[in-house]
This record gives sequence, structure tokens and C-alpha cells, in this order.
Amino acid sequence: MFHLLIHHAFIFGPTARIVAFAQALAWTTATLVVASMAYSLLALFAAYSFRAYSRRNLPVLTAESAPAVSLLKPVKGFDPAMMEAFRSHCRQAYAGRFELIFGASSEDDPAVPAVRQLIAEFQHIPIRLILCPLRLGTNGKVSNLIQMLPHALFDHLLINDSDILVSPSYLTRVMEQFAIPTRPARPVGMVTALYRGRAHGTLGSIFEALGISTDFMSGVLVSRIVERGIHFGLGSTLAVRRDALTSAGGLESLVDHLADDYEMGARIDHAGFEVRLATEVVETSIPAYSLAGYWSHQLRWARTVRDSRKWGYVGLLFTHLLPLALLNVLASGLSLTSLWLLSLAIFLRLGVAMQVGALAIRDHQVLPNLLMLPLRDLAGFAIWIGSFAGNTILWRGEKFILKNGRLFHPGTQQP
Repeated sequence: MFHLLIHHAFIFGPTARIVAFAQALAWTTATLVVASMAYSLLALFAAYSFRAYSRRNLPVLTAESAPAVSLLKPVKGFDPAMMEAFRSHCRQAYAGRFELIFGASSEDDPAVPAVRQLIAEFQHIPIRLILCPLRLGTNGKVSNLIQMLPHALFDHLLINDSDILVSPSYLTRVMEQFAIPTRPARPVGMVTALYRGRAHGTLGSIFEALGISTDFMSGVLVSRIVERGIHFGLGSTLAVRRDALTSAGGLESLVDHLADDYEMGARIDHAGFEVRLATEVVETSIPAYSLAGYWSHQLRWARTVRDSRKWGYVGLLFTHLLPLALLNVLASGLSLTSLWLLSLAIFLRLGVAMQVGALAIRDHQVLPNLLMLPLRDLAGFAIWIGSFAGNTILWRGEKFILKNGRLFHPGTQQP
């Protein structure tokens, strides 16, 4: 009898454990799907909230009340879409004074002839080119900004990337946030802006644009609700008061940081200033990435976010609704409940894509590319998992180690 019990335990024990594991996996993935659905509902509310926020009546800026602003645009390399972006900054219907300052590392930079052409085209606008030969840290963009800053005439600065395309009302929509009454103890120190990506044909480019408009911007809008405001900056627009930037440690404190935009906003927030979100949505040009290029760029971005917001990045698991729903279908053996959850997940995911991407962000590429969204989400989930596999990134052709927001060359001593 004893030998018979041993025989049954040997045969049925592992099977029972496998069944128990499969059931636990099915319940776990179902719970994650439900939590992810709750996040999607919050994203829908956040999109509605931003659209209502964008329709508010704000103070009208006049020639007397509009702050004078210096636009700082560091450049490196040139893409044909950049010229259109440069011109859009020169066509501003802004009541106040503004100047454009471009910064390049050397006269040989391919962007320099484009800047000189811009100066010739818009002679009525103060536009200057500053050469920034010094490499002050691992972040070349911030290094250039440090050398550009002494040439800025005004106390309000606006920094954005070289490929950002804006509307004629851009400066007005950004700078009017500084005119809104605030608590004296917490004045507005920075204004940042949402953005959408303009894809250029390849699958990698389309995936990246979809991810920006339907995933990343959803996260920004949700954080605005959950954290009761914006507490970081987005590189599409960093409009700052000079005194707020100084109080936050200045540009010099960011010269070895990869996520300089995030860090600048976070430090200004910690210094006691408010960070506001403009009602303007700008556009960035997405390169014609191959799938390998898309993976490399997204992995760098993912590891940057993981390094900047460690626990928040773990929480991004709940933003992957469709992959989680598919995992639940597999884990539960195609049960009716899992298929029902998958159907509901598809409905919610498409709803978030349309409400955030098509309406709040006004990205006209979202609807034509909607059928690619499941593939993009699967790729995004794989990148999220892959981002935990290390802290090495490739940036502008160089390999770095990312640690506590700072960049280090491999082999150098890290603190």
C-alpha cells in the first residue's frame, strides 16, 4: 500500500503542481488586465480633463504684458524637416519681443548653413548663431546651452529641440501660462508642452509616432491627474524663468544627465516653483527608423525613464493592456472569461488611442494607422521587459552607462 501511494505521488504530484501554477498564472494575468483597464479609464478621464483645460479663457497678452523671451535651440546635424521647423519659430504672432539663438559645436556642423539661410530670410527677427566649441560634459546639448545662455538678452528662456514644428500661436500659448495668477509662495517657474510625432513612412517610424501619441502622452496626462500637476519637463518645450533655473542649480548641474528635460522640470519643481502644461501641442519629426533603429531608440528612452522614475516605471506594466490581455488568454487556455476580457481590452485601448491621440493631441496619423496599434503595443511590451536587462544605452553613436540619471563612458569610474 505504501509503495502504491509513492507511485501515485510520483505520477500525479508534478501534474497537480503544473495545474496549480497555470491557474495561478491565469488569475494573476486576469488581475493585471483588470488593473490595466482601470488605468485606461483614468487615461480617458485625463484626456477629457486636458481638453477642458485647453478651452479655458486665459489672460490676453499685450505688448506690455507679454514677457520678452529668448529662444535657445542647440543644433547638431541637419535633416530637411528642420528648416520647416526653424521657419515656424520665425512666424510667431506674438505680442512681445523674442529672439532666436542657435548653438552649434563648430562651423562645420551641417545645420550651420541652414541657420545662416534663416537669418537671411527673416532679417526683421533677431537671430544669432553661437559657436560652442567646448565639450563641458557627456550631454552635448546641455554643453551647448551653457555656452549659449550668456548671449540671451531676456529673463524668460525657451529651450526646445531642433526638429520641433510649432503653430504661429505657440509663443502666446506657452508664455500666457506665466501670466496666470498663482500662489505667491509657488510662482510659475517652467511651462512645458505635449507633442506628437510625424512619421516618415517606415514601420519603425510609424510605431514610434503611435507610441508617442497613444501611450507616452497618455502617461503624461495621467500623471497630471494622479500627481495633481506636472512635476517634470518635456524636451519639446522648456520655457523657464532665468531665476527659477538658477535656483534649481542651473544648466551646469545637468551637463552629465541624459534626461536633462525631465531633470530640469523636476529640479525647478523641487526648488519651489510651479511647472505648468501649455495648451499648445507641438510636433516632432520622427526619423525613418528601421525596426532595429526603432528598438535601439526606444530602449534608450525606456532605460532613461526607468532611471528617472524607478517605481513609476515599474508601474508602467499596467499601461500594456493588450499584451496583458493576450497573456491572460494563453494562460487561461482560451477560456470564455479571458476572451471577454480581451474584447473589452481592445475596445478600451482603441478608445484611449482615439481620445488621447486623435482628439487631445490632435495627431491625424492615429486613425489611419490604428490597425498597427496591436503590433506596436506588443513591441512596446517587449521593449519594457528588455529595458530591465541592463543600463547600457547607445546615444548619438556613442555607448554610455546610465546610472542615477548621469552618463558614463564604459570603463570609467562611477560614483
